[in-house]
Amino acid sequence: MTDNTLRSVTVERTGTGHFTATNPRGGTISFGTSSDPHGGADFTPVELLLAAIGGCTAADVDVATARHAEPTGFTVSVTGDKINDEFGNRMTDLAVTFSVTFPDGELGDRARAILPRAVKTSHDRLCTVSRTVEIGTPVTATVADA
Repeated sequence: MTDNTLRSVTVERTGTGHFTATNPRGGTISFGTSSDPHGGADFTPVELLLAAIGGCTAADVDVATARHAEPTGFTVSVTGDKINDEFGNRMTDLAVTFSVTFPDGELGDRARAILPRAVKTSHDRLCTVSRTVEIGTPVTATVADA
């Protein structure tokens, strides 16, 4: 991997069932386990996965449509079922639903017209997160020498 392709985060335990991920630019996001009674509002890792899918494709679609008209409403809902089967714990039936509105007028009409194509292009080619999930990429897990 080169500096152009490598992406990374570091996850640190901050307490029982609580973690903080830090990116190389210093940004942080805290999350926890749903079984932690004190972490009720924390995102779980599965919810972060859903947010990553929605956020990635939302960014793609926003770039394509907002150049024509600023949306008056822009919501992306991401759902899926968490199951346990012969493959272990995993998510199935992932679905991304866009609810986007634009102002009346020619520019809003243009943005509305390209919305379906922008969603399809993001899904089929652009969104790194959903493309990785959908195509499937092996994940290795190791223990570093202490």
